[in-house]
Parts: sequence; structure tokens; C-alpha cells
Amino acid sequence: MATTDATTKDHDGPTGGPGHADAAEGAAGPGGHADGGSTVRSLLRLWPYVRPVRARLFGAACVAVVASCVGLVIPLVLKWLVDGPVAGHDPQGVWLGALYLLLLGFAEALLFGLRRWLVARPLAGVEADMRADLYRHLQRLPVAFHDRWASGQLLSRATTDLMLLRMFLAFPLTFLFVNAVTIVVGMVIMLLQQWTLGLVLLAPVLPVVLVCWLFERRYSQVARLAQDQVGDLTTVVEESVLGIRIIKGFGRHRSQARAFRELSRTLRGTELAKARLLASIWAVIVTLPELAIGAALVLGTVQVADGDLSAGTLVAFLSTALALRWPIDSIGFLLAMSQEAATATQRYFEVMDSAPESADPADGAAGEGAGLRKGVGTGAGTGTRDGVGMGTPDDADAGDGDRHGPAPGSGASRHDGDGDVEGPEGIGAGAAGHVRAGAGGLRFHGVRFRYPDAPADAAPVLDGIDLHIRPGETMALVGATGSGKTTLTALIPRLHEVTSGRITLDGEDITRMPRATLRELVAVAFEEPTLFSASVGENVLMGAADTAGETELDRALAVAQADFVHALPEGAATQVGEQGLSLSGGQRQRLALARAVVGSPRFLVLDDPLSALDVHTEAAVEAALRRVLARTTALVVAHRPSTVLLADRVALLSGGRVAAVGTHHELLRSNAEYAWLMSGTEDTGAARGAGHGTDTARRTAHAGARTEEDHR
Repeated sequence: MATTDATTKDHDGPTGGPGHADAAEGAAGPGGHADGGSTVRSLLRLWPYVRPVRARLFGAACVAVVASCVGLVIPLVLKWLVDGPVAGHDPQGVWLGALYLLLLGFAEALLFGLRRWLVARPLAGVEADMRADLYRHLQRLPVAFHDRWASGQLLSRATTDLMLLRMFLAFPLTFLFVNAVTIVVGMVIMLLQQWTLGLVLLAPVLPVVLVCWLFERRYSQVARLAQDQVGDLTTVVEESVLGIRIIKGFGRHRSQARAFRELSRTLRGTELAKARLLASIWAVIVTLPELAIGAALVLGTVQVADGDLSAGTLVAFLSTALALRWPIDSIGFLLAMSQEAATATQRYFEVMDSAPESADPADGAAGEGAGLRKGVGTGAGTGTRDGVGMGTPDDADAGDGDRHGPAPGSGASRHDGDGDVEGPEGIGAGAAGHVRAGAGGLRFHGVRFRYPDAPADAAPVLDGIDLHIRPGETMALVGATGSGKTTLTALIPRLHEVTSGRITLDGEDITRMPRATLRELVAVAFEEPTLFSASVGENVLMGAADTAGETELDRALAVAQADFVHALPEGAATQVGEQGLSLSGGQRQRLALARAVVGSPRFLVLDDPLSALDVHTEAAVEAALRRVLARTTALVVAHRPSTVLLADRVALLSGGRVAAVGTHHELLRSNAEYAWLMSGTEDTGAARGAGHGTDTARRTAHAGARTEEDHR
């Protein structure tokens, strides 16, 4: 089957291999115009998909050729009928000739029906395989690709373009060959019947070929433009549907309608340009052969009158010429469909040629990653996906009770190169307090990151990040808007690849792990909660192994304080709809948090997970979340003191660098920028200064102490 073949080829088959992926992506870009070369060269890239069904396609083409040749026999029967029974006044011969014509017509119809039956099922399979390969490849492409490409462009490639390719394989591919054979056989028959009249019909060949060549060049450009505009229109429709609440809330439906009409008008103009080109070639292709047939009719009539040609031969000649009208007239739209298919092929392979995420490591590295997943070499208090190697209940309780670090009077901290905190009491407190400091946990080693499409001279988003989150420790990541917090969290599950430096999980470089292993170890709750058109239970259990069931689901919902699920019409089986928009923002965020914790992940990354919750729900979630954090190594992006207090230590991110690391109270006293971020005041002058112990810092420290006391 085509599925097996297309799946096993990866990118050495129709995708052209990874060798030229970057060039293709750079040439095309999102919705750009790739230099796809000739039509034939583009269409030949479909061969790996067509190869599994080539026998049926070839059989269908042969059946169509036979059917067309059967149609060419009909003029020969007419010649016999006119020169024989009609001329000899033989009624029985006339009825016999009519029976022959009826049988030939019936046979032609049956053969064309057989051709359609032969191609229908396999070509539907080819389209399905190509769509499945495209979807599979989209899942493997890096996030940077999806950031650049409009979703409408991708949707149009998966729908409209693949439909055009299926239509091409079903009709133009076969009939360009069949019609060529039919024209050649018909011309041979006419030349054998009367070569002078045959030469008259051959006169338009050269002008028609020239017009077809010019048409191909111009139509390909317009066809590409039209298909790209369909993608743009699809993007607008999708954005309008997903953002319907914003459009209605701001009363912007008229402006959106105007934008849609403008794009529709542009697409209409392009389609009319296509129609004009098609009309021009059709006019030439139809007119010139008709003039040739008219000239042959006049010349043949003169020859019949002079006795040089029988009436039956003239009838047969003209019947053959008329039988060739359809193969000749169809050249125009067959070429048009072929051009559209070539453009669709180029657009399809623009995506398939885009380089996927870097390949997984060799088997040896995969084995090491698997060993990490099973808890090899981990410290106390570290949770695993299978529950192996977790700290004892006493350890967990000690870590939880000690989670807020040293007392406020413990003194200032100092940020060293590892991101560890050294102070009067040595290593930081919390669950990590009784775990040996070392290579374990989550560690950033000189990480530098710049987005792939950023200008070469642009400053990196992250520069020289050195940070160590010890096994069993929770670290809060704090920084001003745009400081790179979300980008930093996206590097851990390798949604983006670091530009330089490395990230390790319990001493193992994440680039040496298979992505499947890495993403089993690390669970992420993103800042913007995304739900799928599925049930609540299916959305939450996406974060767990396939064997997870009701027990794990109920536990995760309890941690996220998502008791509202049980009040839904069908409980956890309730469908949440597209993007989960049938739920409130806080409900979606709690389900996203439940999805992150349901699999008991070894490492947990939370990007401002409580921003959409009210203070009472937030407090309840924090209380349950503390028990989860006591058994895992976590990085939590935080903007509010209440979220920061979940952590053992805090890292301040400023200007793409780690500016300070310490406990919440240490940084309140020692770092003016952190104090300003936590205070939420407008008094920025003193808070941003270089000095310590400003009034803002002192006020925030007291506020933080009160908040901590409340949480205790």
C-alpha cells in the first residue's frame, strides 16, 4: 500500500531528502513562490506516492486507449455502411451496420466506466496517504516553522491542493496520454484513407504547439498566485471564527467583512485572469482545427465530385476528424489542470522539504535516556513517571514544610555561576536542602538562544544562562515582560533548540535523549491554555501514559481544583468544543494544569499557571500543588508573590541573563529590581537603582512576609 511506502521513505522519497530542505524552505517561505522548475519535474515528485498503484493506473490508461480506439472504429463502419449497404440498397446490411455501431458504442461506454472504477479507490488512497504524511510531518516540524507559516496556508495545502492532485492523477494524467495516442492513431487512419486531406488537418499543429507553450508559462504563474490567495483567505476565515468573541465584543464585524471582501475580490480577479488565459488557448485550439476540418470538407467534396474519392471514404474521414475534436479541444483544460497540479505539488513539497526537528540520537544515547526515565542516578525526593525513586513520605513532608527557605533574617545571598545560592547557611533550603548539590536536577550550562529568523546582528533573547535547579527543588522564574521567561521554558522540552550551550536533566544532555523520552520526563503547562475538540478526560489524559485511567484523572483534577468537571452534563466525558471556548479562562487553565501533573512527571515546567484564577481558587490550587511539587523538580514562571512562595528559590531574569538567584526574602532585601517587580507599584526610580534597602524594597519585604504567613 502507498501508506507503508510513503511512511518508510521519510524524507528520502518524495520530500527530496534533507539535503535541500533548507534551500527549499528559504526559497518558498510561508506562502512564498518557490522556483519549482518545469511542470514535468514538479509532477515527477509524486512518483513515490503513485508507484504502489502504478499497475492499476497503467491498466486504466490501457483501458482508456482501447476505448478511444473503439471509437475510431466507428468511422470505418460508417465507410463500409455508406459504400456497401446504402449504395447497394441493402436494408439488411443497413440494420447490421446499425447493430455494429450500437455494440461499439456500448463497448466504449463500458470501457470508460471500467477505467474510472480502476482509478477511484487507489487514487483516494494516494490522497489520504499524502495528507497523512503532511500531517505527520507538520507534527515533526519545529515550533519556529509554525511561527512563520499562516495556518490557512497549511490548511489549503492539506485540502485544496491535495484535491487538485487527486483530480490530476484521475483525469489529466491519463487523458494526456490517451488523447495523444488517439490523435496519433486517428491521423494515421486519415492519412491512409486520403493523405492530401490528412495533410490539411495537420496544418494547425505548429501554431497549436506554440500557443500551448506560451499558455503553460503564463498560466503557471497565475495558478500559483490563486492558490496562495486561497490560503490567505482560509487564514482570514479561520482567524475570524476563532476570534469571533473579539470581533463581536469590539463590534468589528463590518471591518472584518470588508477585509474578507477585499481578499475575495482579489482572488476573483486572479480567477478571472485564469479564465481569460484558458479562454484564449481554447479559442485557438478550437478555431484552428475547425478551420482545417472545413477546408478538408470542401476539398473532399470536390474530390468526390471529380470521382477521385468515394462518398464512404469522405464520410469516414470526416467522422474520424470529428472524433478527434474532443481529444484536441481538451488540450487546453488538461494543460490548465496539469499546471494547477504542478503548482499544488510545489506547495505541498515546500512544507515536506522543510527540515524537521533534528533527528533523535543513536540507540546508545536513547538507552541512556531510557535509563534516566527509570530513575537511575537520581536524588532523594525526585519523582519519576513510573513512581520509581520517589522520596519517602518523610522526605516529602520535610521538603514541603521547609519549602519557603530560610528565615527572613538569614542574610543576603550570592549568585554564583551555577545558579546556586551561598549564604551564611550554605546551600539553599527546601526539598533540595538534603539533596547533594551536583549534576542532578535541571541545569542550564551557558545557554544562549536567538530565534532562527532573527537578523544576524540582533541581540540574543537569552545570553549566558547558567542555572541549576536541584533534584526535588522548585525554582520560580521572575522577570519583567519580554525578559525571555517563556522562551527559556520552551527550551527544556526542545520546542526550540539552544543556539549554544546545553541543558541537562540529571546530568544527561537533553539533545542526546529521544524526544519521546524527553517529553515523557518533562511536563509543561503553557501560559495560554490550549484544549482540543475532545472530552475533558481526553484533554487531561494527554499528559499521561496510555495506561492511565480514571484514578489518575481524578487525582489530577483534584490537584488543579477542577471539581467543576463533575458538574458538567456528562462529567469528564463532556466535549469541550474547539479550543475549549465553551469553558471559562480559569477552567481552561485548571484543566491545562491537570494535564501537566496527571502523569506524575519527573520534571515540571509551569508558565504562570494560576494567572486566570481568583484568589480563593488560587489558594486552594497552591495548597494541592505544593504536594505535587514536593515530589518533582519544577521551574515555575511567576508574576505574583503568592506563586513565588511555592518555590524553594527564585531566579531573576533580566536582559536575557540570570541577574540573581536566592530565596524570595533574600531577593526582596538585596535586589531592587526584584523588589520592584514584586511590589506592583509605580515607584520605579528607586527600585531600579543600584542601591539596596530602598523604601520600596522594605515595603515589599514586609508585604511578602505577611503573604507568606497567610499561606502558611
